[in-house]
Amino acid sequence: MALLRSLSAQRTAISLVYGKSNGSVAVAACRSFQRDRRSGSEAAAPPAAAAAVAARAGDGIGSGSGSVRYLHSGDRPMQASTVVQPEMVTPSDPLKRSTQYHKPSPPAGTPAGSPQRDPLDVSFNDPIAAFKSKTTWELMRAYLVYMICSSEKLVEHNMTLMKWSKQVLGQRLFTALMKATFYGHFVAGEDQIKIIPTLERLRSFGVKPILDYSVEEDISQEEAEKREVESSVSSAGDNKDNKEEDSMPQYHVDKSFADRRYKVSSARTYFYLNEATCERNMETFIKCLEAVSVDDQKVPRAVATGATFGTGITAIKLTALGRPQLLLQLSEVIMRTRKYMEAMVGGEGNVLTHHKTIKDLEKYYASLGDNKNVKEFLKNVTSDKEGILHLFPWSGIVDEDSQLSDTFRVPDPQTGQMRRLISQIPPKEEEMFRNMIRRLNTIVKAAADLDVRIMVDAEQTYFQPAISRITLEMMRKYNKDKAIVFNTYQCYLREAFREVNTDMEQAKRQNFYFGAKLVRGAYLDQERARAQALGYPDPVNPTFEATTAMYHKTLSECLRRIKVMKDSSEDARKIGIMVASHNEDTVRFAIEQMKEIGISPEDKVICFGQLLGMCDYITFPLGQAGYSAYKYIPYGPVEEVLPYLSRRAQENKGVLKKIKKEKRLLMSEIRRRVIRGQWFYKPKGNYVPI
Repeated sequence: MALLRSLSAQRTAISLVYGKSNGSVAVAACRSFQRDRRSGSEAAAPPAAAAAVAARAGDGIGSGSGSVRYLHSGDRPMQASTVVQPEMVTPSDPLKRSTQYHKPSPPAGTPAGSPQRDPLDVSFNDPIAAFKSKTTWELMRAYLVYMICSSEKLVEHNMTLMKWSKQVLGQRLFTALMKATFYGHFVAGEDQIKIIPTLERLRSFGVKPILDYSVEEDISQEEAEKREVESSVSSAGDNKDNKEEDSMPQYHVDKSFADRRYKVSSARTYFYLNEATCERNMETFIKCLEAVSVDDQKVPRAVATGATFGTGITAIKLTALGRPQLLLQLSEVIMRTRKYMEAMVGGEGNVLTHHKTIKDLEKYYASLGDNKNVKEFLKNVTSDKEGILHLFPWSGIVDEDSQLSDTFRVPDPQTGQMRRLISQIPPKEEEMFRNMIRRLNTIVKAAADLDVRIMVDAEQTYFQPAISRITLEMMRKYNKDKAIVFNTYQCYLREAFREVNTDMEQAKRQNFYFGAKLVRGAYLDQERARAQALGYPDPVNPTFEATTAMYHKTLSECLRRIKVMKDSSEDARKIGIMVASHNEDTVRFAIEQMKEIGISPEDKVICFGQLLGMCDYITFPLGQAGYSAYKYIPYGPVEEVLPYLSRRAQENKGVLKKIKKEKRLLMSEIRRRVIRGQWFYKPKGNYVPI
């Protein structure tokens, strides 16, 4: 029956095309089909799709409501930005869908072996585009994993079940079970060598890696709280109860929230143990850089743009590199500085947004007369022709051996005496801060030397002012010729738009490349609960819709600035944005905005990212259509990534709508392959990441 259907479809297609005097197109389509049949190509489609080829040739066939919309070209180069609005076809009907895919013969003049480009189905309902990089076994495994993630009871007790399974089965059988299920689906491999096949296959289907060594400590809540409290309080004491110091409670540790894993499923947590552990974390991040660099060197390019073409990325966390107390104190200083500036000039926000000059400050301090302290303070203020950027010499803090206790001092407007904005830091802790900055400098310098990019992950709001400030200074230092360092912005925060805008303004004024990863955020429930418990304003947007609006508003502003630079013949790559989202509406919004304002994938200013094992129906179609697409690739030994796997299961439980769609597309593709006898389908891509 299948053979009869195929022959019937072939006769119908040929008669349709010849009926419109376009025989050359039909012959080309049929010859392509015959060649694919002889070579045993599993991507070959019945030549019923010849009607679609004829329509592309301009004869008008198929232009009505029943036209064929999907074209998966094997060799024919297409515009990377091609977007196809698909006909609504029920994915569960594999026989009907199979007539919509065609591998047309390359047109005359097409170079042999040219990279493949497919049109993009912006509804993300195309199971072949989503899963052509997967074997049939991998599809079945994915479906099983999502079935398990759909069970609330199994997910709730997943860590207990994994530990119990290990005791019952023993190490070898447990490892085999995990590789056949969760580990195999969400993790690329155990080390830099074993992940290479996964990275190579991803690249052959147009997707690039963000590597993350996902080993996590499996410590108890009591141990986590103990470590956090001990490492978040200075040996000189905590001033949070000292009213004279006008303390900000959100920038001090609270035992109730000391276990930073509380209500967090989509982010890894580091707990400080000692300086030696931070050194090992630094070495691990550098190994990730080296693994990405080795992978990058395998990518073919017409013209090299560096030793490794600069497409690979490694993700890092600042809390892995130093004592959290230092980030807390630095964050409090930054917020105190903003309040000090607001008291002087009015308004609110970051210092540079006020556009005040040194002369404005001199007028403010005029009542103090010829004050030596004021003169010394003004001499260290960072400014340009547009006004003051920073009240403090941040470049000295990340480049030199400036002492924090001595740096963060401002003149008292009443007495002229210098007033500390940071509590006294003992010499040993000053050294710890210098060590943290040294480690970060070492990592970023290694990234620059290897031509790999660094993404600094966002963390809780009580750390984030310090993390963003340090990351921006690393951008200023290393992003002189291109974006090496990227900061992460969580759009569930009320201040997200303002923070991104301010940082882009600093990049423009100090002439460095700005890199940003936009995410919705990982700590929403924890942030809200902590704010309520400690009595400070909730930093989180009130609703999911408000967060989506914030994300889209922030992304639109980034794209607007890129367009302004492009229109004025400036280097549009001065701003690079990663749309890191599993929300297909947000991805669609980004694509539509790019098209609307004339930004193409080839401009290489916008990229997209999702986690390995999640939302393949978004990532792979994007990569195969020529967009810059990334997968966040975790790796590490089976036993040591169990906490990561536990979090992935929890996260998937919270996005049942996405799971439902992925399961539907998986089942559609499994059914299609079974019917067509493609049990042993071997993925082979000819795509080259942009």
